Amino acid sequence: MNDGVNGVALAVFIFFFLLVTAMGFMAARWRKAENEHSLDEWGLGGRSFGTWVTWFLLGGDLYTAYTFVAVPAAIYAAGAAGFFAVPYTILVYPLIFTFLPRLWSVSHKHGYVTTSDFVRGRFGSKGLSLAVALTGILATMPYIALQLVGIQAVLDVMGVGGGEDTNWFIKDLPLLIAFGVLAAYTYSSGLRAPALIAFVKDTLIYIVIAVAIIYIPIKLGGFDEIFASASEAYSQTNPATGAPRGALVPGDAGQWTYATLALGSALALFMYPHSITATLSSRSREVIRRNTTILPLYSLMLGLLALLGFMAIAAGVKVQNGQLAIPQLFENMFPAWFAGVAFAAIGIGALVPAAIMSIAAANLFTRNIYKDFIKPDATPKQETKVSKIVSLLVKVGALVFVLTMDKTVAINFQLLGGIWILQTFPALVGGLFTRWFHRWALIGGWAVGMIYGTVAAYGVASPTQKHFGGSAKEIPGIGEIGYIGLTAFVLNVAVTVVLTFVMRALKAPEGVDQTKPEDYTADAGDPGVQVELPPATAGSSTH
Repeated sequence: MNDGVNGVALAVFIFFFLLVTAMGFMAARWRKAENEHSLDEWGLGGRSFGTWVTWFLLGGDLYTAYTFVAVPAAIYAAGAAGFFAVPYTILVYPLIFTFLPRLWSVSHKHGYVTTSDFVRGRFGSKGLSLAVALTGILATMPYIALQLVGIQAVLDVMGVGGGEDTNWFIKDLPLLIAFGVLAAYTYSSGLRAPALIAFVKDTLIYIVIAVAIIYIPIKLGGFDEIFASASEAYSQTNPATGAPRGALVPGDAGQWTYATLALGSALALFMYPHSITATLSSRSREVIRRNTTILPLYSLMLGLLALLGFMAIAAGVKVQNGQLAIPQLFENMFPAWFAGVAFAAIGIGALVPAAIMSIAAANLFTRNIYKDFIKPDATPKQETKVSKIVSLLVKVGALVFVLTMDKTVAINFQLLGGIWILQTFPALVGGLFTRWFHRWALIGGWAVGMIYGTVAAYGVASPTQKHFGGSAKEIPGIGEIGYIGLTAFVLNVAVTVVLTFVMRALKAPEGVDQTKPEDYTADAGDPGVQVELPPATAGSSTH
C-alpha cells in the first residue's frame, strides 16, 4: 500500500465526486411536480420512473459499494464459497417476478409508500405493521454503515487522511465531507438524486469491470496462472483455524450451507425497504416485469467482479483487512488515472444505495411510527419534513457506527440484518397472495424467527469467521443445518401456520382488509387513487 497520497487517482476521484454532487442537487428540478411536498414526490420520485431509470436505480440500489468490495474480498479470503452471491442474485429475479407487480399495483391503488403500509392495510393491524417497520429500520442501518466503509476503504488505499497516528478529525475528514454532501443532496432532492446519479455509477462500474477482466489477466499471465496461484494459496493452512485457507470448489461439507445461504439471501433481498422503495418509484407494473428480465445483466457483472478475488491473490496483494484487497489490486495494477476511475466507481457505488436506504428507513419511520402512533393527523407536507429530518439522523447514526466501532461489527450486524429482514417475508409476500394467515399468528411467527435467528447468530460469532461466517450453524449430533436466516424463516412459517389454526379455533378478530382482489392486478392505466391510510377500525387491532 502506498505510504503517500496517490495524487492522480485522487484528482480523478474528486472530479467524479463533484460531478455526481452537482447532479444530486440538479435532480431536485428533474421531473419536478407541482405537489412536491409529499412522500410520493420526495420519497418515491413521483412514482414516475420508466424502465431504464428503474433499471439503473435498482441496479445502483442492490449492487452496492459493499458488493463491489466484499464479494471479491470473500473470494480472496475463503475461495469459491464467496460465490454464493452470484446464484442468489440469479434466483431472486424469477421470485420477484411473481410478487413485485402485485405489490406495485396494490400500493399504486391505495397510496402505500412502504411495505408496512401494505401490511397494515391488508391485515388491519398496526402492531404487525410496526413489527415490519422496526425490522426494516434495524436491518437497514448497518447496511448504510457498510456503504461508508466502502468509501473509507477507497480513501485508505489512496492515502487520504493520514496514518493511524493522525488526529481522528483529520483522518476522517474526507469521509465527513462525503457524508455531508450525501446528506445535503438527499435532503434536497429525495429519491430523484440517487436515480440520476445511478446512471454515472453503473456506467463506471461496467467500464471498470470490462477493463479489469481483460487487462489484469493479461498482466498476470492469463487465467491459468491466476487459478493456479489461487489454488496454491488456498491449500495453505490458516493459523487461526488449523484448516486450509479455502478452496476453488466448495467441499461436500460446505455445499448445504452454500445452497441454503444462496436461497435464503434470495428470499431476503427484496424484503429490504430500499429494494421496495426503488420498486414503488416506477410508473407501471409492466416496468417491474420488464426489469425482472433485464436485471440479471448485473448478475453477469457480479460473476466477473468476483473473479477479482482470485486476481488479487495472483497479484500478490497482502492486506490485513480483506475489504482493502480489491482497492489495493486496482492501485497496484492500473495506471494511476484509471485507478482513480475505479475508486470513483466504488465511491459513487456507495452514495447511491446509502441515499436510497436512508430515504426508505425515513419513510418507514414517518408513515408507520410517526403517523400511526405519534401524529395521526399529520399532513403530507409534515410527513415529508419529518422524513427528510429522519433521513439525516439515519445517516448520522451510520456515520457514528463507522467512526467509533470495529468494521467487523458493522459487517456482523449487516449479516444479522439479513436474518431479521427475512422474517417479514410471510407477512409481506404471504399477504400479497392470501389472507389466510391470522395477523396475531404472523406477529407470533415473526417474534420466534427474530429470537431464534438472533440467538443462533450470536452463538456462532467468532473473530475468525469469514465474510458470511456468522450465518451458518452446526448443531452437535445433528450436523450442518445451513443458513440461520432460512432456518429461522422455516420456524417462523411453522409457528404462523399453527397459531393461525389456534386463532381461528378461538375465533380471534381478523381485522379489516382494505384491499380488493382487483387491486393486485391494476396497472398504471387504472385510476391510482392516492388515499391516506384510515385509522384502525373497530375490527382491527394494534397488536
